[in-house]
Amino acid sequence: MTNRVFAPGCALMIYKPELAAKLHVMLNKEFGEMELLTTCCRHDPGFEEPTQIVNVCPGCDKRFGSLYANTTTVSLWELLAESESFPFPNYAGEPMTILDACPTREKPKIHDAIRTLLQKMNICLMEPEKTRTKSTCCGDSFYPQLPVEKVNELMKKRMNEMPVDDVVVYCVSCIQSVGIGGKNPRYLPDLLLGMETAMIVRPTEVWHGELDEYIEKH
Repeated sequence: MTNRVFAPGCALMIYKPELAAKLHVMLNKEFGEMELLTTCCRHDPGFEEPTQIVNVCPGCDKRFGSLYANTTTVSLWELLAESESFPFPNYAGEPMTILDACPTREKPKIHDAIRTLLQKMNICLMEPEKTRTKSTCCGDSFYPQLPVEKVNELMKKRMNEMPVDDVVVYCVSCIQSVGIGGKNPRYLPDLLLGMETAMIVRPTEVWHGELDEYIEKH
């Protein structure tokens, strides 16, 4: 039998550790007890037995799913899309658009699961032109290869492509990009638990410095 653990990811633990804790409690209630994994996806978790990692971070899904022995992944979105007991909040047809995360570009099953969740929350999804497998980067992935000023310009350019101001994201760094780009980020775990998405107000280089420090320690 495959063991199952929950990995909230480094960015979520910096952004809202209390949200990570609430997701862990929810997962234990909906899908059975599972341990919390705080090891960063850039480090081998060292599992000796087959283990499935439930994740909310697209980068974690990609790295944990391809780099390490005895490790498979499933996104929280895929699990919840099949749930018949989770109390989905009702957003009464509120119009939102979506920014698909780069690491999921070749994973239409994740795109499908997320859109199922938005439908279950009664969100009126207005797809941008570049979406799903054709989605383009929010701009954050270009740091530090490009100067911060150029990265911020790319964030604003990408957000200008969005058909409405409220942008659903499921990558924490995308929260930063959407905000810098002048739109209103709606982080999917926040939406699922009826919480407000908090703007990440640190400059891009400061945010990445915090991530690097956390990754090094975990």
